[in-house]
Amino acid sequence: HVTGKRMSQILREIFPEHLVAVLSGPNLAIEIAQNLPTATVIGCDDLDRATQLQRLLGSSRFRIYTTQDVVSVELGGALKNIFALAAGISDGLGLGDNSKAALVTRSLTELVRLGVAMDGNANAFYGLSGAGDLVLTCYSERSRNHTVGKRLGCGEPLAQITASMKTVVEGIPTTRSAWECARRLNIVTPIIDEVYAVLYEQKKPTAALEELLGREQKAEQL
Repeated sequence: HVTGKRMSQILREIFPEHLVAVLSGPNLAIEIAQNLPTATVIGCDDLDRATQLQRLLGSSRFRIYTTQDVVSVELGGALKNIFALAAGISDGLGLGDNSKAALVTRSLTELVRLGVAMDGNANAFYGLSGAGDLVLTCYSERSRNHTVGKRLGCGEPLAQITASMKTVVEGIPTTRSAWECARRLNIVTPIIDEVYAVLYEQKKPTAALEELLGREQKAEQL
């Protein structure tokens, strides 16, 4: 959050002579460790190097796709955590499957909108590191961000939740960074705005829900 930069940008500044590759996708570490079938994406400016990594790390149980679009792979993997928090809040409030499906769908629209403004490629966000990772983290009970959102929706204070977590919940600082980027780029991000308000302005999840539901009804835009 302090820099407002992607990790690959920071690594390039520190190691300017080295190539940077990014691996991201719908990948729960525990399932990879259990050798369950998984697919992911490696992004690298040098496609030959990405292919080398694909051969080195891939297997019949760990299917790797390659791309030169580092930015989109990285943004998809980061931004989806915000929407997983929102999906968890929805579950914690007991809003049902209809509303959650709508929330996840509109989250993808918002992810693409902000991601493109941050130099990502719209088509890439519909792949494994975008839509794929979004679906996993919004629906899996093993997702840390979904878990935190659900506990928030159930009324538990954020400080109490984070104090009980043994691992980092990336969506919390990412929400602030994304919110600041959206303001700077003048991008409309209603879901990110409400998650930010819950995390950083002590807004009640029920009030955030009312804010979203009270938005003007309009034609669907993807």
